[in-house]
Amino acid sequence: MRRLPRALLLLQLLLLVATGTPEAPVSAPWSLVWGPGLQADVVLPVRYFYLQAVGSDGQNLTGSPPGQTLFKVIIKSLSPKELVRIHVSKPLDRNDGTFLMRYRMYESVNEGLKIEVLYGDEHVAQSPYILKGPVYHEYCECPEEDPQAWQKTLSCPTKEPQIEKDFLSFPSINLQQMLNEVPKRFGDERGAIVHYTILNNHIYRRSLGKYTDFKMFSDEILLSLARKVLLPDVEFYINVGDWPLEHRKVNETPGPIPLISWCGSLDSRDVILPTYDITHSTLEAMRGVTNDLLSIQGNTGPSWINKTEKAFFRGRDSREERLQLVQLSRENPQLLDAGITGYFFFQEKEKELGKAKLMGFFDFFKYKYQVNVDGTVAAYRYPYLMLGDSLVLKQDSPYYEHFYTALTPWIHYVPIKRNLSDLLEKVKWAKENDEEAKKIAKEGQLTARDLLQPHRLYCYYYRVLQKYAERQSSKPEIRDGMELVPQPGDNTSLCQCLLKKPLREDL
Repeated sequence: MRRLPRALLLLQLLLLVATGTPEAPVSAPWSLVWGPGLQADVVLPVRYFYLQAVGSDGQNLTGSPPGQTLFKVIIKSLSPKELVRIHVSKPLDRNDGTFLMRYRMYESVNEGLKIEVLYGDEHVAQSPYILKGPVYHEYCECPEEDPQAWQKTLSCPTKEPQIEKDFLSFPSINLQQMLNEVPKRFGDERGAIVHYTILNNHIYRRSLGKYTDFKMFSDEILLSLARKVLLPDVEFYINVGDWPLEHRKVNETPGPIPLISWCGSLDSRDVILPTYDITHSTLEAMRGVTNDLLSIQGNTGPSWINKTEKAFFRGRDSREERLQLVQLSRENPQLLDAGITGYFFFQEKEKELGKAKLMGFFDFFKYKYQVNVDGTVAAYRYPYLMLGDSLVLKQDSPYYEHFYTALTPWIHYVPIKRNLSDLLEKVKWAKENDEEAKKIAKEGQLTARDLLQPHRLYCYYYRVLQKYAERQSSKPEIRDGMELVPQPGDNTSLCQCLLKKPLREDL
């Protein structure tokens, strides 16, 4: 077994004497490293993997190692002849003994990559990790021709409860009925519907209505998927507006049609995809987007014991209960700090309630409790709040996102009534039951870390398309008015597909 450098041992010893902490020094060889970023054939916009720091006593560390973070990652091409641009971020300390390592490739490599994970100058776990090529970057159009193999490589779950539930209403999908109905019901000038056909792994679309700018998010994720795996031939409509649209019940005549939306509700039948916000976060991580689902995990504010013991909220005036929050905050400043940062729906209230200054999202986690109140629909900040290490107080809501089915009140979050009448009572409960509140916050965080991993988003999108295609009663077509959505140009780096092709005896 490798030994820790003497200087590091002395540093750890001095820190232990100073703090009185019984935490053992980090053991590089005993620490653990795992994750999809260590697999060559898991192609993602940002590749990532995890590290669990283990002490020299063999126990997992449950907090940040003392002193400056000494973990680092070095990534190089296996071949000195292949120069490759890779942005490697500093390890994100998740404050519980684990670290998140991220890198974004801007070119592909044929020979492969060498990933060194170091603590000081010592290799961690099984470092160096060798990823045998080819290793493709995000804009490399080299789809895996076996979707089952692709899903297995990504460790996609065998079932997604929300998808199973959504498609119960649609044992068969009549494309002709949709072609007749959707433009009439939802395609007026105020519409936000985009009609897609995927054929031979190419994406075609036409817009219905003028509020379809958010198609840039659906375009981008569909193109990204098509670069990675052979998609089924499928034709569908996506609602890129806020509200779910299909409110007809299964026993009505005619029954509901399977519109696809970002958000669901208890009285609608839309098929749900991850929100445009989660999608954008996954695609644009490490490219100037600060509040992405990975970076948030290393910016969760002070440790639990040092957080301000108040419930916190900042946001726009997109629902009346948010105004109530501000009023409650004024009356109970010792329990709640709430403010409206922008007025649009209730502009007449600005003079009465005041306007709060904008705050960086990472600063939210200076507070021990986070209040999650709906916006126009489900508040799309919720997954980000879950990934922090504050306790989320979630308003009861008819709206839901794709991952809510995996969450349970009092295990992953503390529920509050829709009219907020019990909010102050729940904050008091949390203050009086600190250990239980901390436990719920941690359980919610761990579950969100699992559910909201970028590779899980790709699995989810693919499974929805697959389920949809299986139920189509006729073949999808490229309709009048549709245009090809082109793959982005990749002029900066050559990309040669070296996927293994099945042997054909007739060649």
